[in-house]
Amino acid sequence: MTETLQRRSAARRVREAEILELPLTADQTAGMTIASRATKGRRIAVVGCGHVGLVLAGGLVKLGHHVVGVDVAERLVGDLNDGVLCMHEPGLAELIADGLREGRLRFTTSYADAIPEAELIFLAVDTPQTLAGAANLRNIRDATRSIAGALNGSSPIIVNKSTSPIGTGETIEEILRTAFEERQREPRIVSNPEFLRQGRAVEDFLNPDRIVIGSRSSADAQEVAELFGELGGEVIITDLRTAEMIKYVSNAFLATRVSFINEISRLCEAIGVEVDRVIDGIAQDPRIGRSFFQPGIGFGGSCLPKDVAALRYIGETYGVATPVLSGVQEVNQAQRTAAVRRLAGRLGSLEGRTISVWGLTFKAHTEDTRESPALDVLGLLTNAGAIVQSYDPAVSPSPTLLPEHLRYTLRHSPVEAARGADALAVLTDWPEFATADLTAVRDVMAGRLIFDGRNMLDKAAVEAHGFAYMGVGRMPSRHMRRREDL
Repeated sequence: MTETLQRRSAARRVREAEILELPLTADQTAGMTIASRATKGRRIAVVGCGHVGLVLAGGLVKLGHHVVGVDVAERLVGDLNDGVLCMHEPGLAELIADGLREGRLRFTTSYADAIPEAELIFLAVDTPQTLAGAANLRNIRDATRSIAGALNGSSPIIVNKSTSPIGTGETIEEILRTAFEERQREPRIVSNPEFLRQGRAVEDFLNPDRIVIGSRSSADAQEVAELFGELGGEVIITDLRTAEMIKYVSNAFLATRVSFINEISRLCEAIGVEVDRVIDGIAQDPRIGRSFFQPGIGFGGSCLPKDVAALRYIGETYGVATPVLSGVQEVNQAQRTAAVRRLAGRLGSLEGRTISVWGLTFKAHTEDTRESPALDVLGLLTNAGAIVQSYDPAVSPSPTLLPEHLRYTLRHSPVEAARGADALAVLTDWPEFATADLTAVRDVMAGRLIFDGRNMLDKAAVEAHGFAYMGVGRMPSRHMRRREDL
């Protein structure tokens, strides 16, 4: 491990918090650092080889552990054992390649192969959203039953890494209870929620701002904490339900900030105030800051929309109204329709108009189009009769990432997507869009309107190239030309 990581770990301290049933004692935590008790070379199984599971597996190998990844998808497992990744995550391919080369990482479809020798088992399976907004625990239940059937007398710690409703740790515990009762032992369940940003997941794993661990047992909690002994960030040890709640509240608050500034951006548009200057002013307050205050067409992906919906559903289950969360969802959806409405307002009817769309993933540096605001806008444009030509750095080379009925829109470059377009809509914050050759774009477009749905373009540069600029909560530097001039 690098000297930097060692120095960081030496400064890291464990925060004492209440443990359900078995509280930590003062002498267990006083003056203790995780570095002083860091444990390397543990045998670990990671069930689920998606974004979270793969980053976890690669990161644990980097920390010196031996990891077996388990997934039911045979093709995925075969590709991973060959070092082939089907996702765009900076630094992840190198982590996986290093682990395979060193012989401390492998992948399998067999629980019987991975589980019996594992000292710790991480659950990192998907929890898709149901129609009612709840998180579907089918994959967690199936994986837990498969683990129970493969334990073969062992008693490992089961660590839930999947984002799942409050009480999931107890659900896992109940499923495992029969298998453990035969050996007169209690299941060892720990909740260790992830806080990884897609596109920066490896960086976040290696540089955590906190590590949350929930358990009934202080010993099990400490054992999990010791796995991450070389990393920084505060360790917060608590009970199962509190750890699960921390994850949901964290994502719901981030989503709230996004929707709040988007609502303010619409108000700024109405009264003629520049939202960027407003953000500059309020961000100086240390209680507020700038994080997640980027106006745009809304948040998406596999986390924030699902977690806000799940937290609302939990509130309904317990009879607690959550009007703030309802408002977060409403504003988020309204940003999509507002984008299309503003384009229509500038162009007139969208029927037969050619719209170039740059960006299809829900954010930059990922191939993920789940709950992507860009796809919602694209769908609304086509429903309004527009002819859409799209480009995305991750999706265009891999058309199967896009729903089949939208693949015809794909082009191989930003300029090709702009050819003959009446307007250009930038819908994902890929860095290459900020440095695009605007002269080349202008030369191939039929119109002169650019809608910056991520407020990432240099407004002055766009207008200097003869375009009419529309941002989110941004005012044009000069009056836009009339629709018939575009």
